[in-house]
Amino acid sequence: MSFSFFSVITVLLALLMISSVEATDTISPNQALRDGETLVSAGSIFELGFFTPGNSTNRRYVGIWYYNFSTSTVLWVANRETPVPDRSGTLSIGTDGNLVILAGEDKTTIWSSDVSLPSNTSSFATLSDSGNLVLNNSGSNSVMWQSFDHPTDTYLPGMKVGLDLRTNKNQFFTSWKSEDDPAQGNFSMGIDPSTQIFLWEGTKPRWRSGRWNSQVFIGIQDMVPTYIYGFKLSNFEQEQKMYFYYTEFNSSHRYVLTWDGIEKHLIWKNDTQTWDLFWAQPVTDCEHYNKCGMNGACTDGNTPICACLKGYEPVNDEEWSRGDWSSGCAKRTLFQCERNNSQGEADGFWKMEGVKLPDLSYWYVNVNANANDESSCQQTCLSNCSCRAYSVVSGIGCLIWGTELLDVHMFSSGGEDLYLRLAGSELENQKKLAAFVIVIIVLVVILALGGTYLFWRYRSKIKGFIKLRKQTLLVDQSRNREGTADISITTEIGHEANDGQELPLLSFDTIAASTANFSYLNLLGEGGFGPVYKGTLPDGNEIAVKRLSRSSGQGLEEFKNEIILIAKLQHRNLVRLLGCCLQREEKILVYEYMPNRSLDAFIFDSAKKGVLDWKKRYDIIEGIARGLLYLHRDSRLRVIHRDLKASNILLDEEMNPKISDFGLARIFGNDDKETNTKRVAGTYGYMSPEYAMNGVFSVKSDVYSFGVLLLEIVSGKRNSKYYNTELSMNLLAYAWKLWNEDNVMEFVEPTIRDKCSRREVFRCVNVGLLCVQDRANDRPTMSSVILMLESGTSNHPLPRQPTFAVDTSETDSSSFDLRLKNSDSITMLTGR
Repeated sequence: MSFSFFSVITVLLALLMISSVEATDTISPNQALRDGETLVSAGSIFELGFFTPGNSTNRRYVGIWYYNFSTSTVLWVANRETPVPDRSGTLSIGTDGNLVILAGEDKTTIWSSDVSLPSNTSSFATLSDSGNLVLNNSGSNSVMWQSFDHPTDTYLPGMKVGLDLRTNKNQFFTSWKSEDDPAQGNFSMGIDPSTQIFLWEGTKPRWRSGRWNSQVFIGIQDMVPTYIYGFKLSNFEQEQKMYFYYTEFNSSHRYVLTWDGIEKHLIWKNDTQTWDLFWAQPVTDCEHYNKCGMNGACTDGNTPICACLKGYEPVNDEEWSRGDWSSGCAKRTLFQCERNNSQGEADGFWKMEGVKLPDLSYWYVNVNANANDESSCQQTCLSNCSCRAYSVVSGIGCLIWGTELLDVHMFSSGGEDLYLRLAGSELENQKKLAAFVIVIIVLVVILALGGTYLFWRYRSKIKGFIKLRKQTLLVDQSRNREGTADISITTEIGHEANDGQELPLLSFDTIAASTANFSYLNLLGEGGFGPVYKGTLPDGNEIAVKRLSRSSGQGLEEFKNEIILIAKLQHRNLVRLLGCCLQREEKILVYEYMPNRSLDAFIFDSAKKGVLDWKKRYDIIEGIARGLLYLHRDSRLRVIHRDLKASNILLDEEMNPKISDFGLARIFGNDDKETNTKRVAGTYGYMSPEYAMNGVFSVKSDVYSFGVLLLEIVSGKRNSKYYNTELSMNLLAYAWKLWNEDNVMEFVEPTIRDKCSRREVFRCVNVGLLCVQDRANDRPTMSSVILMLESGTSNHPLPRQPTFAVDTSETDSSSFDLRLKNSDSITMLTGR
């Protein structure tokens, strides 16, 4: 009898042990989660359990982290202020139905969800695949409490950060106290009634996002639209709750407020299995709230970074000169309405471009006028004597500032226009200055014309002197260094080529010797510029030598342009220029040698197509995109390439792509959105509609070329040569058809089709079609392209059907120049 009873007890204990260790996502009444056990969400995405942070000891917390990750990715902490001192802790459903953490032999409650529940409530808690720990009522299955309503330092998809407009209660995110202590730190993040996200240090603002315009936060420089981030704002007028959330398709994104007060946007990279930092705020000095005080403007990179706004002067000159800008600036001249006699010049406005708009604006809507009407907004400001500035913002309308202007940041790109109100005398001084500048410009033009006339009159003598001097320099350097000279290009190319950096000027004899006198056996290929040869320098280094053909349509301008640009550009996805030669009327460029030559030799060659598998093609696409982003946004010069194509993408020994051939590239300024040219130059099949037809080019022209190139890499077909006679479609139309029919795998190069990721193919074709849209404004920027390619999500905006196509039988190497007298006539067509 006793043996039977003992057996039953043993079996029951075994069953309890099995049930306690069995993976589950739910805690039920009478079931405790002990230290060492975990909950795992149904989809094995998130895990909950006890952990010890960092290097701390004897402190145990209940937290949620990514499943199969280390606890360094903790996203939420329950008992952040009251750790369990040892491993005696349990998480369970309390007698009142709340979630509780118990510690010690006496099972002391150290944390509770602490919500008011009906008597005799039967509760259970579930860890969902969104990372939300939810306490439900078993009877009604209603949510009684959830961790998403009590965030710590991490913002996940589905979470809401917001403000209850009725109670004025703000739902904050708060940082950890230190790297090893999850207690509430000194930094918090929440929403302001002006729809701005604020980061506070204690009670003082540390950073703000700027207002929400239904697409982006206008105070975050170059923020990509809502379809990338997925941010949405609640309908606060109806709900009386103002909160932001971002959607589920961006589950590969998370935002973390670090213990030292930095808000970081992290993106999961499947290929490296790591979290990559996409952006962080605040990082630069100017991103810190009101760095330059009231009525001051902050510009990163300036020395000093702070300056008073036009019409304002420092409140305390001594402090300002010491770099203490906290006192800010004060208005130099009263407005007309503030003067007793109200005489003098009427007030006017000074336009500031590329501005992070000041804080503390109020939104003005005139029922008798369009809120986006600039004249109406300006008149509203003039009619109010306290108005300091106004701005008309797309998606918001008319914004008015009636107080001191705080936290003004001058962006290097993007931003809004701010119209600063000034007394008439301040504007009059500007008019005088403008007149003085015009006089100076006129004098300079007259002197330039005079100098041009003298040069033309005596040009033969000047050219003879330059040629003699250049030959003397080359001969001297050849004697001293066996034909190689590290001298700056100071003749035809000009000082600007190097910007203080020396570019080797090689002698013709050295280059001829390295290529076996330009032997046919060393010929790598031939393009519009001329032949390219492989060479070997005396030190054993291999080089690629590009020799300008005398019959080429390109000349000294393209040669100069390529040296000036590429000598200053340094990026792993751009080809490196090693030197040049200007001797015996030769124009030669020397590059690093690319053993795998150009991309077109692989993707369009039936014998080599299989060498590039899908992963390598995807890596090449990303590499080209990163190179273009550097040219468009991150390089010192800001460059539009204008001739991006497969033959201008070179591959190194590891098949890493490098953009080459900058002969047609153009430098653009921060404020240049698009530029016109009378000389349209590029390659059939890669040119955007606005450039080919009207000579208008911008960074979006390169985006179009990138889209064509992307589709060529995926399909293995050349856009300028492909034509489907059965469907009467070119490559772009064919890609649109298959994408629209959800049949993108049919578009992939057949030799690699069976080993592709359908999700990645769909993403690439989607991005390619977005890039080749007819209207430049519809195309994404390269930063958006990279984010779409690397984010791991397929939820991208829908492209418009491409209608522009070049139906031609010309080869890819046939670039062309169109010299236009006006928009209606083509007077010359020259093959390159």
